[in-house]
Amino acid sequence: MPQPNRVTPRGEIVAIDQRGLFMGNRGCVHRGAGEIVRPWQVRRWITCALEYKGWVAPVWQPGRWTPLFFWDEAVALAAGHRPCALCRRARYDAWLDAWQASSGDRPRADAMDRHMHADRLDGRTQRRHRAAWTSLPSGTFVVVDDAPCLVLAERVVPWSSGGYGDAVDRPTHGDAEVLTPRTSVDVLRHGYVAVVHPTAGSPTPAP
Repeated sequence: MPQPNRVTPRGEIVAIDQRGLFMGNRGCVHRGAGEIVRPWQVRRWITCALEYKGWVAPVWQPGRWTPLFFWDEAVALAAGHRPCALCRRARYDAWLDAWQASSGDRPRADAMDRHMHADRLDGRTQRRHRAAWTSLPSGTFVVVDDAPCLVLAERVVPWSSGGYGDAVDRPTHGDAEVLTPRTSVDVLRHGYVAVVHPTAGSPTPAP
């Protein structure tokens, strides 16, 4: 039976089959085994490797952080997460490089997480924005017909609880409703390449 610890591009924590390529956390968001009681505890929302030097993540342990799972890194970015500086150090450094290229600033983790927390939430719900279709970098999630879709080069790939579906051509005019926070879109635009599940149909960097 699926555990209620999978994260969607909308940032929701749900019980679906897809465990995915990455793990992450938002602090301790559970109370008992399989009981999610809040959407986050801390501002540091990170995306982690599934395995790191043989270390095993806590599973529904009282008072410990709650392991969450993402289909791929593009989903994690849409949900408001960033690379972990410990288990994904090279990717974290690449994230900082692109952040600096985008903003001229290379923040420490605490300052970055404060900025990202404000950018990803509107009160307690996911903050969205609009942007021109032609301006969106690969790895960005948008909403099309009320469904999350991944922008990947000149294609748009729908996402669902069953994974990625059949791609369609990216629109060449008009604006999209964007799920991925503005800051993360800027980081993608300035050189960071999100790891995308191979079922989306495009090669990506190693996790």
